[in-house]
Amino acid sequence: MKFIRRYLVAGLLVWVPLGITLLVVRLLVHWLDGTLLLIPEAYRPEHLLGFSIPGLGVVVSVLIVFVTGVLAANLFGRSLVSVWERQLARIPLVRSIYSGAKQLAETLFSEAGQSFRKVLLIEFPRRGLWTLAFQTGIDLGEAQRKTGRDVINVYVPTTPNPTGGYFVMVPREDVVELEMSVDDGLKMLMSMGAVVPLGRIPAPLAEPLDSGA
Repeated sequence: MKFIRRYLVAGLLVWVPLGITLLVVRLLVHWLDGTLLLIPEAYRPEHLLGFSIPGLGVVVSVLIVFVTGVLAANLFGRSLVSVWERQLARIPLVRSIYSGAKQLAETLFSEAGQSFRKVLLIEFPRRGLWTLAFQTGIDLGEAQRKTGRDVINVYVPTTPNPTGGYFVMVPREDVVELEMSVDDGLKMLMSMGAVVPLGRIPAPLAEPLDSGA
């Protein structure tokens, strides 16, 4: 039984990660293929060629984003975006959603931004219990002024699904900054602690003991 179990586990270690990766990629490609609906029906691949091309929507999506970026980066494009945003600002509910989404996108994709650049260790949900969190902002605001403390905006994701979580403002002195990358932090969260990054080992501990000493 130990012999069988050994090779079953070895096989699972090959197929489970591969299967999950293929599933996620398939769902992503299927979702992006929805952009083909923007093309008139008469010009879609299944009508012109007689069959669909999986992944073509990914190429179309990348081209749309790239062309939009080229247009928005020049003076004419910026003027057009400005007009579009002024029109959206006149719609009560839409303007709140759009402005919040735009600020979030600018923060996440800005090269100088601080969002999701550091992995932190905080005591949550109570003292004595520690969990991983991601720094989302350090800008001073009303919370800092009203509390009189230097608080950091952090996101505490749930596990194994990190897309859900909690937004917490933690005093800077109560935050422990880790050296692990954001990717390693996500791996640890999604594995529920089964995958633990080793991190940087201090020099005295990293050096082997001299047996002749």
